[in-house]
Amino acid sequence: MSTIQHAVFPVAGLGTRFLPATKASPKEMLPVVDKPLIQYAVEEAYEAGIRHMIFVTGRNKRAIEDHFDTAYELETELEQAGKLALLDLVRSVQPDDMQCSYVRQPRALGLGHAVLCAEHLVGKSPFAVLLADDLMVGLPGGSGVMAQMVQVHTQTGASVLAVQEVPWDQVQRYGIIDGPQKPEGWVRVERMVEKPKPELAPSRLAVAGRYILNASVFDRIRQGGRGVGGEIQLTDGIAGLLQHEPVLGYAYQGKRYDCGSKIGFLEATVELALQHPEVGPDFARWLRAPGGPAA
Repeated sequence: MSTIQHAVFPVAGLGTRFLPATKASPKEMLPVVDKPLIQYAVEEAYEAGIRHMIFVTGRNKRAIEDHFDTAYELETELEQAGKLALLDLVRSVQPDDMQCSYVRQPRALGLGHAVLCAEHLVGKSPFAVLLADDLMVGLPGGSGVMAQMVQVHTQTGASVLAVQEVPWDQVQRYGIIDGPQKPEGWVRVERMVEKPKPELAPSRLAVAGRYILNASVFDRIRQGGRGVGGEIQLTDGIAGLLQHEPVLGYAYQGKRYDCGSKIGFLEATVELALQHPEVGPDFARWLRAPGGPAA
């Protein structure tokens, strides 16, 4: 059994970078090949042994709740039509041992505030945070990113942040960490800055959209108040945590697609379509065919 039993998914954002597609539909429900973004994140958490999925939602996010609910009419129709493979596929969206909870974030006050909204469901246990905008996949044949992080947390008991190096001209888009490299390959985080200007950034190590946090972070978030943009920043809460307990930066094995941007979303769509067992070979042929996009 995983040492982490709760995963928090902050999904209350408006998705303005994908308007008009997100005017009436949650950005987390945008499909990459044949699954919505949020399902990739939930499957990653489930693979890591996490069974309680907590969605911090907002207005117009009902489609997420419906997606992970039982669709009796659809299942009955598929069963009567003998489409048993599709029936199994629909039922696999929420396995029997997976619990889903939903809580509203009443105001858009930042990622830290979204995490605080889940405190009463998490309790005093360590928990994961997954941002669906970041579609993350492990190396072929290897564990997913969250499963790797759970292993690090199990070994150390510390909070763990997924990190990757980014170009200097992109550091202002991320929380940036700095600290000594440990023999195990982890970074003991000593400093963390939210969206610094390149000339003020302590390093190029950026926090990606995966976290494992000890419950003590809730008090640190509250104490941090409002930070960059007048929002309650998760980064500020983690920075407060550094003064009291170890926080590790983990350079994960895998790839991250920034599906909060149009170009990242397109990259994920193309690369995951090429890897898809059903459509991959035909898609690759079409890309390389005379007159095709890659011809």
